[in-house]
Amino acid sequence: MTLQCQRHLFDMPQETCYLNASYMTPLLLSQMEAGKQALVQGCHPWEIEAQDFFTAPGEVCREGARIMNVSPDDVAIVPSASYGISTAAKNLPLSSGGMILVMAEEFPSNHYAWQAKAEACGGSVLPVPTPPDHDWTSAILETMAEKGEQIEIVALANVHWSSGAVLDLVAISKECKRFGAALVLDLSQSLGAMPIDIAAIDPDFMVSAGYKWLLAPYGISLMYAAPRWQQGVPIEEGWITREGSEDFSALVNYQYKFQRGAKRYEMGERANLLLAPVFLAALKQINEWSVPAIYDYVRRLTQRLADLAEGMGYRPIAPEFRSGHILGINVGAHGPATLAALKAGGVSCSLRGSMLRLSPHLWVNELDIDRFGQVLPKAVSF
Repeated sequence: MTLQCQRHLFDMPQETCYLNASYMTPLLLSQMEAGKQALVQGCHPWEIEAQDFFTAPGEVCREGARIMNVSPDDVAIVPSASYGISTAAKNLPLSSGGMILVMAEEFPSNHYAWQAKAEACGGSVLPVPTPPDHDWTSAILETMAEKGEQIEIVALANVHWSSGAVLDLVAISKECKRFGAALVLDLSQSLGAMPIDIAAIDPDFMVSAGYKWLLAPYGISLMYAAPRWQQGVPIEEGWITREGSEDFSALVNYQYKFQRGAKRYEMGERANLLLAPVFLAALKQINEWSVPAIYDYVRRLTQRLADLAEGMGYRPIAPEFRSGHILGINVGAHGPATLAALKAGGVSCSLRGSMLRLSPHLWVNELDIDRFGQVLPKAVSF
């Protein structure tokens, strides 16, 4: 399946050049309609039935599971990436002196929980320095080979959030299993845009913020827990995650058993009668497009952007080490000036450290690519 530009499905004015999906994606027009219906329902609570607390969330998990290639029972609804990472940190063991391997300059959601875990257990966090060529896979595997069984938890992304440099998670997972280390993934910058087979990677836990490549409204996300970790301890002691919670008349017959699978880890008020239907509309659309087709379309866009940048004297991440949906361009100390010039020319993107980060999606068309090429200032020495 080859996709064409899907701009007509978004409220995206033609004069808007938005190359910033890694920051936040706009909602689809279909999601706007789903949100309106949810608001109308909220105005009439007497029409809300007990089953409404379970229908949309259940469908969200099923559609999310299709994107991950796992069972819906392995998927939980959480409010944020940090919630999912904190859940993993609460349940994974760490011995005194044990190490938690992370990427240097990782997004804070995948750092703070591990620092707290290490301090509480007498362990340490081991950041892998950014490789000069952005070959993260080799750098991580070399560090694991050096430290061996001292590394007990490996907490990574699929692509580095600032540069778009990609990791081979299947290879890393094999090494984790060889050394007996747990693998926790934050896929906020890839799930929904880049083909990822969670079953093949087999992490212990995975989380993805919804409001980026999953096109979700802010405040609702997805978490995966491997079957081997589905007897753990949740952050919250909610009622809706318990066995038999569908029967509202029996809620005071306190039930200490949880619903099956990863549901025990879900947030309070997981039904989220306003956000869940909006999220569901996005997940259905993603699965209709198919993630491989999305990735193929966006990969062609980032290649054109890379060619334009190189023609202007910039240094994008090398093709063999970058993902197809996020393009990191080294702008050195001239990042603020470069970003300001692009913004003045009507191009929206992000600056993360010394990296100009471009992240187009299906709303981007040829006119957007041309505008980027027209307003990108010529590179200066850095």
